[in-house]
Amino acid sequence: MIYLDNNATTRVDPAALEAMLPFLQGEYGNASSASTFAKPVKKALAKAREQVAALLGCQPEEILFTSGGTESLNTALFSATQLHTDRRHLVIGSTEHESVLKPVAWLEKRQGYDITRLPVDNMGRVSLEDLATAIRPGRTAAIALMWANNETGVISPVPEAAALAEAHGIPFITDAVQAAGKIPLSLEGLGIHSLAVSGHKFHAPKGIGALYVNRHFPFKPWMLGGGQENNRRAGTENTAGIAGLGAAAELALHHLRGHAGSGGGGGAESVRQLRDRFETEALRRISGSHLNGDPASRVPNTSSLRFDGVQAEGLILLLDQRGIYVSAGSACTTGSLDPSPVLTAMGLDAVEARGTVRFSFSRFTTADEVDQALDGLEKSVVKFRSLFPAEDRNG
Repeated sequence: MIYLDNNATTRVDPAALEAMLPFLQGEYGNASSASTFAKPVKKALAKAREQVAALLGCQPEEILFTSGGTESLNTALFSATQLHTDRRHLVIGSTEHESVLKPVAWLEKRQGYDITRLPVDNMGRVSLEDLATAIRPGRTAAIALMWANNETGVISPVPEAAALAEAHGIPFITDAVQAAGKIPLSLEGLGIHSLAVSGHKFHAPKGIGALYVNRHFPFKPWMLGGGQENNRRAGTENTAGIAGLGAAAELALHHLRGHAGSGGGGGAESVRQLRDRFETEALRRISGSHLNGDPASRVPNTSSLRFDGVQAEGLILLLDQRGIYVSAGSACTTGSLDPSPVLTAMGLDAVEARGTVRFSFSRFTTADEVDQALDGLEKSVVKFRSLFPAEDRNG
């Protein structure tokens, strides 16, 4: 098996699993309990909070645990809109994840919010000038701009955008689900109001994530009930998941600093080198192949490639038969017949968008796997084109 779909999900690091096991077995206390039996659980939550804060470059008290990126982003958006209920305008990137696009669409349709969707250029980049123009002083309730795109890996100018938002007193929200653990983050002093991460994107289990909430800014909880997470997120904590998230965050930081992971592989630069070699060879060996997105400003593990005369769905099936696992784009919308909104926003037509495949690597990816994937990709493209000549595809 060659797994190159790590933007969809990642394998759980053995060290993260080891950190989880005590809380799936003997240490099953409730952190809200006053009993001594709950002390190990409380200690585990505090440790994980410190580990996640270290990865993000913030203070532990600014971290609250959630079920993942979708909950974190929904919480951030709905909280921000409650801070200034008289402001009815939102600014978002046009290539945001569905977990931003759909709640914003709900606010637009059901609550009457006016939405400005920032365009991107043909490299997938947002313009700070467009953002500055979009801001309506005294009327803009929040700005949401993802740090790294889940399909192309393109990095947005988040620090600069957050500074612009802060200068106007506007909460700035960023989706860092595809950035955390892949590029260095240091949130202290950036003026970001809230930031979302998801554990299963950096070798923690599924169903656990975190929301950074800047301690200098107000925050209104979205989930109400008990007083967990310092009254910011109700619901009994997923202790095992949180312990795994903390361990994975510590490993990710170690990895970003250039050290080998517990299950093999080198630091972040080694992932970039494997991705670049795969990309260079694929573009050289396969005629009619193209890179989508900014080649210079993107996370080191992601490659979005399109192939003339190929439909991604068919190519993915051919690769699957060879034990090579990739995707056409966001795993959250796989199966949709519509071309990727991210790629069409970049100016690709429907045919080009449908011919795009995303390859995403991890620290567990090996050089041998890259070589095998290249061979399998080249043969699969040739096979698809022979099975479906251009006149058949166009007819």
